[in-house]
Amino acid sequence: MRVEPQQLKAFLLDAKLVSEKEFEGALKKAQKANQRVGDVLVADGFIRHEDLIKTEAYILGIPFVNLEKEIIPPDILKIIPEPIAKSHNIVAYRKEGENLQVAMLDPDDLRTIDFIRKKANLKIQPRLTSPAGMKQALKQYQKTLEAEFGEIIQKEAKGIKSIKAEAFAEEGEEKEKLAKQAQELPVIKIVDTLIKHAILGRASDIHIEPTEREVVVRYRIDGVLHDAMTLPKQVSSGIVARIKVLSNLKLDEHRLPQDGRFKIETDEYKYSTRVSILPVFDGEKIVMRLLSETAKAFTLEELGLRGSALEAIQDNLKKPVGMVLVTGPTGSGKTTSLYSMMEILNEPGVNISTIEDPIEYRMPRINQTQVLPKIGLTFANGLRSLVRQDPDIIMVGEIRDNETAGLAINAALTGHLVLSTLHTTNAAGAIPRLIDMQAEPFLISSTLNVILAQRLVRRLCNNKEKYFLSEADIKNISKYCDLQKILEILKKEKIIKAKQTFKDIAFYKPKPSKECLEGYKGRIGIYEVLPVTETIKELIVKRATSSQIQAQAEAGGMVTMVEDGFIKAAQGMTSIEEVLSAIVE
Repeated sequence: MRVEPQQLKAFLLDAKLVSEKEFEGALKKAQKANQRVGDVLVADGFIRHEDLIKTEAYILGIPFVNLEKEIIPPDILKIIPEPIAKSHNIVAYRKEGENLQVAMLDPDDLRTIDFIRKKANLKIQPRLTSPAGMKQALKQYQKTLEAEFGEIIQKEAKGIKSIKAEAFAEEGEEKEKLAKQAQELPVIKIVDTLIKHAILGRASDIHIEPTEREVVVRYRIDGVLHDAMTLPKQVSSGIVARIKVLSNLKLDEHRLPQDGRFKIETDEYKYSTRVSILPVFDGEKIVMRLLSETAKAFTLEELGLRGSALEAIQDNLKKPVGMVLVTGPTGSGKTTSLYSMMEILNEPGVNISTIEDPIEYRMPRINQTQVLPKIGLTFANGLRSLVRQDPDIIMVGEIRDNETAGLAINAALTGHLVLSTLHTTNAAGAIPRLIDMQAEPFLISSTLNVILAQRLVRRLCNNKEKYFLSEADIKNISKYCDLQKILEILKKEKIIKAKQTFKDIAFYKPKPSKECLEGYKGRIGIYEVLPVTETIKELIVKRATSSQIQAQAEAGGMVTMVEDGFIKAAQGMTSIEEVLSAIVE
């Protein structure tokens, strides 16, 4: 049911939407890149995506429907489950007798149509819609989800009352009632549904935030928080109690923060959930970090390391002793980078031991220890014990105090390769940070091998909008990076031709598509790698500032994070807006 190029050409020429020369040029480009000619015409700006879809619908004889302002009844929307709707971009929007009208982005997806026909026991009438229309239709599942929660609450949770609204004669009575409430069927359903939808939506975190009159639930997807739903205030205490029971936390403690964890396992997925509960003005706020236990470590190339930065990391991982540090803010992927390095180092001939908080991924043949401050197992105490376990390689989840810094440096001095993380804004900033932790400069210079600084940016989907920078754009970008240096790298790696200037480089913006409706899917790292050369060692011993070390590293050829980001933007991996949002402070 695909539109043939000649059919499309005849219609577009007749409608005077493109010229014959423009169409033939796009056709050659499409054949070379193994793409549809319509997609090339859209990407090059000759026609709008919606016009292309309407044209194809007309040629194929399939009605086009605009869902951007369509309000779909919840009972119709729920005929197709949300995971199927999102993964196959198909939405039920109207039912007339035994006929179910479904909007799609791909009418050739006959398997999905047949599946829905059998499931709903209705005659399916496919319609074409635009990515923008599909995006708006899928958003309505959020309201349906809220309706689902409302149904649970109305039918089964009428007896739920706010624990805080009741006065208890004794402390033990409150604990007993909370424990009972945590085991109530509606509360269990609410918590299970919250987690299930977060996992299906590829969320990394769930935020449950009490306000004066309601509870707001938000999911973090690809680093960005999205409102998921709002729940009545009356279920707040039940949700908190249920999560405390799952995490083995104190039910009747409402004044102090608590941290815990629990596991979720089904036939489809297996997750470890890290829980943080914090008292706030309107109750207790919960943040749950979802960690897939079936996820595999990425290679350094998959993470986004390239060129000289990749070579520097690979070379320093071959050294038997010393320190490799990864720096960046919370949520920048530092631990993932360390796991990728350990995956490279994990060979039968070496003993790798870790001390982590938390253990995010289980790795075979690696001895992983979880920090437990309540019983005195801190990073420092754990590291002190690890060095007596005859390790070749030690991974410390984070250097966060003077004692841990001293022990890590001492372990590197005594014949171990130490991997760890620090919270600094750039690679050069790690050195003054260690000095602030009372580490002696001559010991730092003797042990530190390489520093990797990183951020995460969202990755563009294949269907993206090409554009070129204006003079004003180039002037603005020059404030953040060396344009000439970027040009030289792009030419050296043959990403652009030798005579091209910055004006000739194509950049890309996100564009809705059937693969990813927001234009982004997944994330990729932008990096700067600072090898500790003899010149850098001399600066360390002299207690040079981070700006002096940064300047020397750049003079030695280090590609900065912002430069790496713009290189990835020029390669079409991400957008300039994502790079700037990640590094501009």
